[in-house]
Amino acid sequence: MQLEKVILAVITVERDKIATGGAPVFYATDKEEQEKIAIYLARITEGVVHDLENGVYILVKH
Repeated sequence: MQLEKVILAVITVERDKIATGGAPVFYATDKEEQEKIAIYLARITEGVVHDLENGVYILVKH
């Protein structure tokens, strides 16, 4: 069995919207920093960033 899609990380500016779980959580101080962190992590991991439109981005490996 092989996992095809995995959440690699969660990037947020709103701490109260995230419960700890299986993926690492990165807290940004503002939206600009959040986008920068998401882009850097996507490049490093070859993942794809998805904006959940609630102050939370997830980084997924497809």
